[in-house]
Amino acid sequence: MMQIDKKKCFVQLGKFLSQFSKNDAHQKADVLHNDLFFNPFLDLIQLSQSHNGWYTPEQVYFAIQSWAEALTEENLNTWLADYDLSNVKPKTIGLILAGNIPLVGFHDFLSVLISGHQVLVKTSSNDQHLLPFLAKYLMAVEPELKNKITFVEGKLENFDGVIATGSNNTARYFEFYFKDKPSIIRKSRNSIAVLNGHETKEQLVALGEDIFRYFGLGCRNVSKLFVPKGYDFSSFFEAIFEYQDVIHYEKYANNYDYNKAVFLMSNFKLLDNGFLTIKEDLSHASPISSVFYEYYDNLDEVQKRLNVDQEIIQCIVSNDLVQNSIAFGTTQKPKLWDYADNVDTMAFLINL
Repeated sequence: MMQIDKKKCFVQLGKFLSQFSKNDAHQKADVLHNDLFFNPFLDLIQLSQSHNGWYTPEQVYFAIQSWAEALTEENLNTWLADYDLSNVKPKTIGLILAGNIPLVGFHDFLSVLISGHQVLVKTSSNDQHLLPFLAKYLMAVEPELKNKITFVEGKLENFDGVIATGSNNTARYFEFYFKDKPSIIRKSRNSIAVLNGHETKEQLVALGEDIFRYFGLGCRNVSKLFVPKGYDFSSFFEAIFEYQDVIHYEKYANNYDYNKAVFLMSNFKLLDNGFLTIKEDLSHASPISSVFYEYYDNLDEVQKRLNVDQEIIQCIVSNDLVQNSIAFGTTQKPKLWDYADNVDTMAFLINL
């Protein structure tokens, strides 16, 4: 199958996904196979929370819309323009996917197929339904893809390379288990924000999106703030008040109560607004419902710290205060060319 056909398949998938949003899901006339897939996908979205309590319809719709916006012909062309896919010898690539947020492994799935390889997918027990459904849609659009997509439940076998995502603990296991295969092994990372006290209310509200989207479960969620000495958190708390409804989700509320109790029993000094605690801490990895913060004297020392910690940081949000930072409110809308851990997945796949 020619490369252009695969691109068209994913553009069609993008059109299919564009029909589903939280407040308005409706069929569009130019979308293929709606008779077979539209209503079952609506049902799956509504059932997602019963499969994984964190996958509320709102969060699943957000993930779907993000991919609908990414999977356009223009975006795919921009992404793939830097790569020569003409000489790729098809191999079988194993994927071990995480399940912390909906469709978190879709970019790897897309990359393997669009680069010309076969994909062997082991989904997370936390996200077993969404990606297989989208794979079925792709196969309906292009039946030849049936020979290129396989989902497995047991251990991965008969593959030529692997991309595995997990915690720092599982990464050690992956590194040992896959030591004889070309691999990308992804570990735990967190995202941080650097503030200087001159942010607008709109920027701080957008920072709330970076903190609370997917309940803070993603590696692209901001879990740590760097703030200048003497920083007044009142405008930060005022801006994020928009996200107060998060406490109405039982799983989030349970984490809030538990983590707050642990902090208080340890006599940690906390700032608390009833749905988020913030705590001064040198670590980047805060628990759910909490954000850590650290004071700085000058931005040069922050930049040095970020350079040292780059292996454990996914995104940096700031108002252009430090290198390689992105705008507030954009962490959960990566472009196709924004690679996890800054590892170029396509280059890895092409050069196997």
